[in-house]
Parts: sequence; structure tokens; C-alpha cells
Amino acid sequence: MRLGTNTLDSNSAQIETGSDKTTGSVWFRFLVPSTTDLIFIILLLTLSCGVLAPRLLGDASIGWHIRNGEQMLRTQEITRTDPFSTTMGGQIWYAWEWLYDVVIAGIHHWLGLNGVVFFTAVVIALTFALALLLCLRRGADLPMAALLLALTLGASMIHLFARPHVLSWLFTVIWFQILDSSESVDGPERQRLWYLPALMLLWVNVHGGFVLGFVLLGLYLLSSAIRYFRCRDEEMHQRIATRVRALGIVTLCSLVASLINPYGYELHLHVYRYLSSRWLMNHIDEFLSPDFHGLAQQCFVAILLITIVVLAVVRKKPSLSRVLVLLFATYSGLYASRSLPVSTLLLTLIVAPLWTQALADASANPSLSLSLRAFLSGWQSFTSRVGHVELGFRAHGWPMAAVLLGLLVCAHQGQLDSRQWMGAQFDAGHFPVQASAVIVHLGVREPIFAPDSWGGYLIYRLYPQNRVFVDDRHDLYGEEFLRKYLKAIRLTPDWDVFLNEKKVDWALLPTESSLANMLEETSQWNLVYRDGTAVLLERKEKM
Repeated sequence: MRLGTNTLDSNSAQIETGSDKTTGSVWFRFLVPSTTDLIFIILLLTLSCGVLAPRLLGDASIGWHIRNGEQMLRTQEITRTDPFSTTMGGQIWYAWEWLYDVVIAGIHHWLGLNGVVFFTAVVIALTFALALLLCLRRGADLPMAALLLALTLGASMIHLFARPHVLSWLFTVIWFQILDSSESVDGPERQRLWYLPALMLLWVNVHGGFVLGFVLLGLYLLSSAIRYFRCRDEEMHQRIATRVRALGIVTLCSLVASLINPYGYELHLHVYRYLSSRWLMNHIDEFLSPDFHGLAQQCFVAILLITIVVLAVVRKKPSLSRVLVLLFATYSGLYASRSLPVSTLLLTLIVAPLWTQALADASANPSLSLSLRAFLSGWQSFTSRVGHVELGFRAHGWPMAAVLLGLLVCAHQGQLDSRQWMGAQFDAGHFPVQASAVIVHLGVREPIFAPDSWGGYLIYRLYPQNRVFVDDRHDLYGEEFLRKYLKAIRLTPDWDVFLNEKKVDWALLPTESSLANMLEETSQWNLVYRDGTAVLLERKEKM
């Protein structure tokens, strides 16, 4: 009896100890933020109230997104004709980002520009945190995944603006993961392919980057078709055939979903005409090939070099579909600067796990020295434990708390406990902030000629008092109009014909621009206002 009692007491103590450990582990994982949580929070703080916050309003197009969304909320109708310019007013305008415009206008109404910046920061932070988590789940070690994502963030600096394209970054990561994870699995991951048409329904109404979804679908369809015709095993042949059918049906359903937009199939034709215009692609800055002297471009090159090295040394080569995605990501990044963020995200998601695989191959390579193999084996063991711990975190309460705190700060005009944490505004050194105030003070009602890069800000600041001559909705203005506009801006022969044809009586130009200097030297224009950013000129004899 005594022995039995002692045994029972010992087992009870072990159970209690195990319960305490389990409870402690649960509380540890709930209270301590994971690396993914920390990356989300750091990016959120840096982008919303840190050193990168001013950069998000470095592009003016958010101005017309906000005003267009306000108009739709006010009229309860989707915008179909241009309301903002004097040159294209009333003409058909494909506001293909209408859903984003409505959402961002609502955020601006309640939380101002702080809310716009904070929303963008949340999307970007979520994209990179999700990319890190997916890299770890795909087998990457934490240090390498973090390094590649740091380079990806550096490459993304070239397009780090409060614009709807940041949602395309997030959608691309999700879209790729669903496609790639379904390739070699028969379980629930393959069933998730049916999420893609639903995601496309949202994507097509938020940003023109929805085209990328079809490109990725096409690459995976092509890969599966090639495997189908090369496969000789009957059982595998049937499995691949099933996947091809599933991908084909999902592609068809996604195509149907993409037609559910205010413009139907005409949106697809419009996007095709826009992207196939060689002149526009050669003259819009963000569609030009990268200049590799910049930091963002060098980060892209670094990822490319890492990709080349990893592919050269890894023993088990990536699947055909992943190779096709790598080729596409490389090409698109080299073709257009605006593609760098998406290209580097795709490269990272594929290369990070391959790097870990390459290290595992090296640790078992007998041609390497024993000490090097021991170091690599120890490193792999360490990163494996770190990754296991990282994937064990489930609560992610800290990011949610950070978002709620940020919303509270935005709701109090960027203040918390009498301290100003956020103060989002357009940079007066980059945009004509003071000159716009002068225009309002003078009560100028006539259209004002200004660079397209300022158009979005002027719509935000002056509409409906003033309508612009041009802004960065280049697909609306078209090649013929923009050719004449560039002749005037660049002072090429007959530069004044455009200004006379459009009866330009007011001009707001960068202080050191060639056109501003030319107009100041002529006897037909008066200088009304000048500061370090902009000059405001008025024609003496109105057209």
C-alpha cells in the first residue's frame, strides 16, 4: 500500500509539473512577441510615425484617390467621367481603383492624412510580416529570411507611397502562396485554389495589378502542362491531369470574377492598351528600367546575386513552376522600376527556403572540411530550433494591440498623452504647399497649368475651386496629349503652342524649372509668387 501511494503521489506531481510547464509555455507564447510580431510593429512604427513616414506622402496621386472616393461617397455612384481636369473633363475615365478610393476617402474623413498614412503602413507591415512567416513555413531559416526581406524592403523604397499598389504587394504574396502550396499537395492546400476567384474579385476593383494574378496562374498552368506531356507514370499522369483541370477551372472562374467591375471587359481592354503603348512605357518614370546606381536598385541586384549563387550550389533544383516564377520576377524587375517590390518579394519567397536547403547539403558534403561541416551543422541546428520556436507563436496579440493604439492616436489628431506622435502632411519642399495657399487667398478660379507630378496634390488641395490641366492619370490623358505637354515642359521647338492652344493664363511651376525661367524672362507673364519650391505666374493679357 505504501508503495502504491508513493507511486500515485509521484505521478500526480509529474502531471502537475507538466501542466505547469504547458501553462507557462502558453503564457510565454502569448505575452512574448515573436520575431514576426516585432517586424510588423517596427515597420508599422517606422512607416507611420518614424523616419519613413514622410515618404508615404511623397507621391501626389493619393490626392485624387481621396477626392474621387469622396465624390463617390457623396453621389453614391461610381465615377465614369473625369471630374478633375479642364482638359479631359467629362471624358470617359476608367477609375479602376474605385474601391480603394472609397475606402481611403472614408479613412481620410474620419482620421485625416494620419489615417491614410497609418492604413498604408499597416498594409506594408502586414505584407512583410506575412512574407517572413511564409518563408519560415516553407523551410527557410530565420536569419536568411530576415536578410532577404530587409533587402526586399530596401528595393521597395523606390515605390514606398500611399497608393493602392501596396495592396497588390499583399495580394501577390497571398496569391503566390496559394498557388505554390497547392502544387504538390492533395489535401486542404489544394482546395484553397478556390480562394483565388474570390481574391480576384477584390483585386480587380482595387488595383490594376490584378493582371499579375493571371500571369502567375499562366506560369503554373504552363508548368503543369509541360509535366503532363513529359510524365510517363500512369498514376502520376492522372494526378497531374487533375491539377491541370483544377488550375484551368480556377483560371476561368478568376477571369469571370475579374469581369465583375464597373466597366466589365472594357477595363481589360483599357489596361491592355495602356500597358501596350510603347511611348507611354518609355516616358512614364516608374515604367522605365531601373538605374542601378540607386540604393533600391542595388538591393534588387543583391537579391539577384544571392539567387544565382543559391541555384548554383543547391543540390535539389526548384520545380519548373518556381523556375518560371524566378525568371518572370527577374525580367519584370529589370523591365520596370515599379516592379521591384513585387519581384523581390517573389524571389525571396522562393530563394529563402533554397538557401536553407543548400546549407543542409553543404553540411553533409564530404568534400568540405570537418570543421566547416560541424559549423554548418551547428548553425542549421540552431536556426531550426529558432524557427520551431518562431512558428510556435500563435496569438500575435502585440501586432493587434499596436494597430489599436495607432488607431487611437489617429483618432486624436496624432496626439497621445499631450505628445504629437503623428503629423502626416505633404512635404512643402516637394509640393507647392505655400503657393497653393496663395492661390486660395487670391481666389483664383481659372485652371492652373502645373506639372503632372503636382496634379494629384492640386486636386487634393484646390478642387473644386480649381481644376488641373494634367495629373498623373496618364492612361486618361493619352499619348497625343502627353506628347504636347512634354514639349511645353521640356521647351522643345514650338513649346508655347500647347500653352496657347489650351489658353493657359496661370502657371504653377517648380522654381528652378526651365519653363518657369523662360516664362519669367518673357514680357507676356507676371510673377505673382515665388518660394523655394514653386513660382506662380499669370499671363498679362488673358487668352
